[in-house]
Amino acid sequence: MTTHCILLAEDDSLLGELIVHMLEKTGFGTVEWVENGEDAYHYCMDSHYDVAVLDWMLPGWTGLSVCKKLRENGYAGAILMLTAKDALCDRVQGLDAGADDYLVKPFELEELQARLRALCRRNYAPLLEEVAELDGLRLNRSSLTLSMEEEVIQLSPREFQMLDLLLRNKSATLSRELILERIWGYDSDVSTKIVDATIKLLRKKLELFNKQHLIHSIRGVGYKLEL
Repeated sequence: MTTHCILLAEDDSLLGELIVHMLEKTGFGTVEWVENGEDAYHYCMDSHYDVAVLDWMLPGWTGLSVCKKLRENGYAGAILMLTAKDALCDRVQGLDAGADDYLVKPFELEELQARLRALCRRNYAPLLEEVAELDGLRLNRSSLTLSMEEEVIQLSPREFQMLDLLLRNKSATLSRELILERIWGYDSDVSTKIVDATIKLLRKKLELFNKQHLIHSIRGVGYKLEL
């Protein structure tokens, strides 16, 4: 059985102990447990974890702010948010901050473990070259930047994931549903409208290089990237 390394950031001591005990008892892997957001951020930046599990309402730096800060600084590991906030706007906010999945409290430990397994599988994608090139553009997968000659712009995590997905499937038409599943997860509660919104933001970034034409809209279906 493959074992995994999980970071748990949870300030509820009873829940934290329960999660650690459950994951280690079932042989899922090792768990490093911290109780505040600042520690969670530094642990993630200093080590590799298969999944970082962040409670939204951490003392000091909240889980949401930790997630944003990690993504802004190029952290590419999987992130699962735990929260009692169950409104649609809260779920969208968490996912847009860079979380890969979202679990609402209270939850069953079996569901947490199933979501962690899914995120770990997704994390085993083959490594790609650090810099990809297309029509004079350079996409840096480490810094999440797009550049051309001396001009460099920063992409948000979702903008990067969108462009990277389209680039890896160049000339293929990707449906909105497929894009939603690949980037936001198959069990995400957001609609395909968020795909259109992200494409719109990405095109604005490409427009700075006069390359917005690279992303083609396929009416009633989705999008493709093509010269």
